[in-house]
Amino acid sequence: MTDRERLHEFLADALVAHIGVVVDGCPRVLPTAFAADVDGPDDGGTLYVHGSVAADWLLRAIERDVCVTITELDGLVAARSAFNHSMNYRSAVVIGRARIVKGGAELAHALELIVDQMIPGRWRTLRPATRKELAATAVLAVPLAEASMKQRAGGPVDDPSDIEAGVWGGHIPMRRVAFAPVGDNDSRGAVPEDVRLRAEQFDGATEVGLDGV
Repeated sequence: MTDRERLHEFLADALVAHIGVVVDGCPRVLPTAFAADVDGPDDGGTLYVHGSVAADWLLRAIERDVCVTITELDGLVAARSAFNHSMNYRSAVVIGRARIVKGGAELAHALELIVDQMIPGRWRTLRPATRKELAATAVLAVPLAEASMKQRAGGPVDDPSDIEAGVWGGHIPMRRVAFAPVGDNDSRGAVPEDVRLRAEQFDGATEVGLDGV
């Protein structure tokens, strides 16, 4: 697998992004939903970031360079010295000039990708978005041309002298866990298949992001 393929695979799996932008001389970093279209219209593909037209930070990001980071924690690494303690993780950094996605087919496509990033297949089960909803929703597009990924897996890297001392070393694998879906007071009928399958994906039967990724 190439580095680019590994990046694409990670972007398809992760759930939360943080976008950094400078507003009035001060950096702001905010969490947001996202999705990637590796065949999108921007150089190297497109990263779509969800926001609201009422968000001041988002308006300030338009036509400016932004930094988007996406991280998944896969484990805690317990070494034989404090210096060598670490974490297992997958992380991507995307830097580029953000543009606003203006209505039409691209906005609909971007919103579909973002919804399905959370719950695959969900978009096609929903009613069409209203004009009012679309007018209140903003999506930023960031090129994937300048994107890099780092990851770590496995146990600690200890000094030979620390290993010889006989102290335990290793790591605690971590993964997402989902509980059974909980309907609200107005829900009727069975849990939809798309929601049920998404919850089952993280119920412990499938290990995500452990050693070997």
